[in-house]
Amino acid sequence: MGARGLYVGRRAAALLAALLLALLAALLALAALYGRCRQEEPPSPRPPRPSPTAPRLTAPPGPAPAAASDRRLPRNLLPLHYDLELWPQVRPGQAGPFAFSGQVNITVHCLQDTDAALLHSSGLRSHGAAVVRGPLSEKGAVVEVAGLRMDAASEVAVLELRGRLLAGRRYVLQLGFQGRLEEDLDGLFLTRYTDQGLSSMLIASQLEPTYARTVYPCFDEPAMKATFNIRIVHDPSYVALSNMPAIDISEMKDENGSLWTVTKFNTSLKMSTYLTAFVVCDFDYVTRTERGNEIRIWARKEAVKSGYVDYALNVTGPIFSFLEDLLNVSYPLPKTDLVALPDFGAGAMENWGLMTFHESSLMYRPSDKFTSRKAMIAIIVSHELGHQWFGNLVTMNWWNDLWLNEGLASYFEYLGAIIVEPTLSLDKIFYDHVVQPVLREDNERGVRSLSQTEEKIKGSFSLISLFDSITYSKGASITWMLSGFLTEKLFIRALTSYLKEFSFSNANQDDLWIHIQMVVDAQNEVQLPASVKQIMDSWTCQNGFPVLTLNLTTGTISQEQFLNKKNENRTDSYTNTWIIPISWMRNGSSQPLMWLDKSSKVFPEMQVSESEYDWVLLNVNLNGYYRVNYDQLNLKRLACLLENDPKAIPAVSRFQLIDDVFALTQFGYIQIETALELTKYLAREDELFIWNMVLSNLVPENLESTLKNYEVYPLLKKYLLKRMLPIYHYYAGFIRENVDALEDDYFAQIPFLIRRTVCCYGVAVGSDKEWNFAWEMYNRTDSTKEDKDILLSAMSCAKESWLLYRYLQYGLSDTLFSANYTSVIILYAVTKDIGHRIAWEFVTENWPLLSERYGKELLHDVLKVMGRFVNTDVQIQELQAFYNATLEEDERVATTVLLELTKIENMERRELLIEVAKWLQKNLDD
Repeated sequence: MGARGLYVGRRAAALLAALLLALLAALLALAALYGRCRQEEPPSPRPPRPSPTAPRLTAPPGPAPAAASDRRLPRNLLPLHYDLELWPQVRPGQAGPFAFSGQVNITVHCLQDTDAALLHSSGLRSHGAAVVRGPLSEKGAVVEVAGLRMDAASEVAVLELRGRLLAGRRYVLQLGFQGRLEEDLDGLFLTRYTDQGLSSMLIASQLEPTYARTVYPCFDEPAMKATFNIRIVHDPSYVALSNMPAIDISEMKDENGSLWTVTKFNTSLKMSTYLTAFVVCDFDYVTRTERGNEIRIWARKEAVKSGYVDYALNVTGPIFSFLEDLLNVSYPLPKTDLVALPDFGAGAMENWGLMTFHESSLMYRPSDKFTSRKAMIAIIVSHELGHQWFGNLVTMNWWNDLWLNEGLASYFEYLGAIIVEPTLSLDKIFYDHVVQPVLREDNERGVRSLSQTEEKIKGSFSLISLFDSITYSKGASITWMLSGFLTEKLFIRALTSYLKEFSFSNANQDDLWIHIQMVVDAQNEVQLPASVKQIMDSWTCQNGFPVLTLNLTTGTISQEQFLNKKNENRTDSYTNTWIIPISWMRNGSSQPLMWLDKSSKVFPEMQVSESEYDWVLLNVNLNGYYRVNYDQLNLKRLACLLENDPKAIPAVSRFQLIDDVFALTQFGYIQIETALELTKYLAREDELFIWNMVLSNLVPENLESTLKNYEVYPLLKKYLLKRMLPIYHYYAGFIRENVDALEDDYFAQIPFLIRRTVCCYGVAVGSDKEWNFAWEMYNRTDSTKEDKDILLSAMSCAKESWLLYRYLQYGLSDTLFSANYTSVIILYAVTKDIGHRIAWEFVTENWPLLSERYGKELLHDVLKVMGRFVNTDVQIQELQAFYNATLEEDERVATTVLLELTKIENMERRELLIEVAKWLQKNLDD
């Protein structure tokens, strides 16, 4: 008991100190604390580029052009079943290079006579003679193969036949293959790690979207589903995992007499090739059974021993059961493995029965008492479990409807997380994590629509580019809106119908609309102004989203696409209209749902009286995917309401109201003074997630422009500190009385949120002693990926030039860092006040070496970030000179446009700061 008392006292003191630090640091620390706690992850490390002298098993080196993965196979052959053997030839402690070999026998049904069999293959070379057996109805029959031609550009293998495959018959295509086992985190890959102080290796796979063809020849399209019998040959000291349970383990000897283990797995369910999965490792696991489903979490032995995966194990079963019960569709597999990989580029992958995760997404240290870490794990696990229904059981026909997988899984991830972490606020977290960030991205003219035609995807998109915030977050936001106006009961009923109709098959978004329409037509409670397809296509087939403008005097609401009105060069005409559900309240009372199904419409119910207490709020609790532009009359009444009784407006609606006005300011719809008026009430605001958003708007990502402005900074600091003191005193008192209560407040976990800021501050005010300590901690084997990311960033905060330059030199070392992290180190440094200049000089001085080793991708990353952090025309001219000296002509054109935009933004920023200073001067004492 005594130890616990001491522990709480220290933790309380740490929390109070953190709060005080945040206040004293004012905008700098609090902007990082709240406004940037959800900032984008640092740039993902690029896979190491292959050595130009390394031997290759096939040509061409490197990935094929983007269009290759879009190549569609003819529909004359339909795969039914794969017998697949994989043999990664890796022994513990063995030096590279590494290779794998295998054999695949594919049973196909011929739909149309053909004298050639086409299937996908990329980076593989043939091993042995290809054979075509059949028709299978004729015992011993074969079709002679004239030749096997590899079309590397199209990622297609062509079996040219001397006879013909006949429609209605079945055949078996038999192919042996070999491939290179790389450390690039795609396809079948090898990764190195340290466990219990020893260096180890493992083999894993990542096949989405089109990497299955780099592992075995196959019909690598989501709609060409089949069953699989898989065998993996591996070193006896390893365990092999795949989608299904192992049913036999035997031994074999190779031609040299060396012993290998053969693990054979049960026949899979019918599934797409991108969901096949393979892991060969020396991991331990923890296990439990949920409704007959054996769940195992695999991880490094020291992590399992320390209990780091126990939380993931404890939440996986309940989320499974919740989804089964909610959707009324049982999980069809007998086992589920979740594997925590020390290095994994995808973050997490939903492979049926064998889900893979970066270990930081699964591991929770029991000593970490705060909910936010648990919540992150619960959300990620819930997302991948949602895919077991949306993506695995029912898969989109083609990648143009990827949102049917990712958008629906991104919606259900929050529902599942709430089940295991009931203290989380669903609407707050969903708006904070999902809706607000994508609203800030989905407003450029070049942003694509959520769903595209197959032809457009095939012709102009790399499939990888579809895995973006539009697919995930906009897809989830549209789903949230759909569930809102249908009611969750009808929405889930429709999803159950959809899942049962298309189980073990494929669907497109029209199939989903049909099942929703069927449910709507079968009841009378919910009436829609148009068909489900008409309503939803207006959201999925058009890019962007609308802004509604409300005139309270006339009750008129009009809509237009939300675009930047400050862009004077805009000549395009945008006439997009949406069918918009409008949830609203008047004077605190919820009103019946309204629909805007044309560009403008009068709603007499929304005309207000002259009373200052008569107000209207649209899009209550963010039920719709749009912004709202109120007239001055309503904004004044809402500002007054906030100052007198902020709780009269729901918390999520307060968040949305303020975020909308700042976005409208940024895009030229209203003046900055209007937005600032809505911040006067903040002394009465006790929701940290709202403070988060306010600070991210007042102190945007480019801090220097605000914090270095001698006119604005002291005024803004005084204005905000005055309004922060009440919430500071509230949480300070809370901590003194009951620190443990904060463990369940997702948005109040201050030590976790400001850890990046505190570590940066410690290095910045310290000497080489503090920097060396951070370096030592970074290199500890028990540091999590999250800790390493924070330390990687903190080391770039050094104020001494020689430390920064040494750090950048470390980034060039192959022994201290993998090539993946060179650009990350440079990008961290370039965003810092002192590091900005040093990193730029480092890049220009070392450009020949950097260019040779990493290519122009690194330059593009650095220049992209540099463009955000230049603040003067002189810096812009310097950038332009470097562009001219290093880039090709077409690249120079693009970067020149970027720099011109930067100049305009700098000018606008200066003008904006003048307006902010004037307003603050007038309102400082209010």
